[in-house]
Amino acid sequence: MTIRPLVDDSFAVPGVLVADGFRLELLGPQHNEKDHAAWMSSIEHIRSTPGFGRGWPPADGMTLAANLSDLESHADRSARRVDFAFSAIETATGDVVGCVYFKPSPTTEGEVTASSWVTAARADLDGPLTDVVGRWLLAAWPFEIVQYRSGDSPTTIRRNRE
Repeated sequence: MTIRPLVDDSFAVPGVLVADGFRLELLGPQHNEKDHAAWMSSIEHIRSTPGFGRGWPPADGMTLAANLSDLESHADRSARRVDFAFSAIETATGDVVGCVYFKPSPTTEGEVTASSWVTAARADLDGPLTDVVGRWLLAAWPFEIVQYRSGDSPTTIRRNRE
């Protein structure tokens, strides 16, 4: 099966977004230690976040080496444009407080599913991160239809073309 890219080669993928106290940057091996610490401290919290809980994060966690392999895979998929993962970093502290993912919809051709999580210690950032990502999807990405959420409620983001 050939995996179709989410965006074509002519689209300049935004590698970084700085907005409203967040720095979103393409997830890769450089985030290994902080990413690993963030999600390992919040497994149950993340699994209860809409869009998660179906096997990730693993209930027993994973080693730092296994996480590095996972981040290398994310970076490879982003480079091939088949899906995108971003580390969510709090600008005030430099701490990794979550992640954001854009993947092809498993059910509808041409749609994208976005998901995000924040650590249990920074659960207060879930709404603000969701808002930032929703605005970013409309302002900077070419996706026509995205399934995301607003808080705990599923939401469809549609681009209005005039």
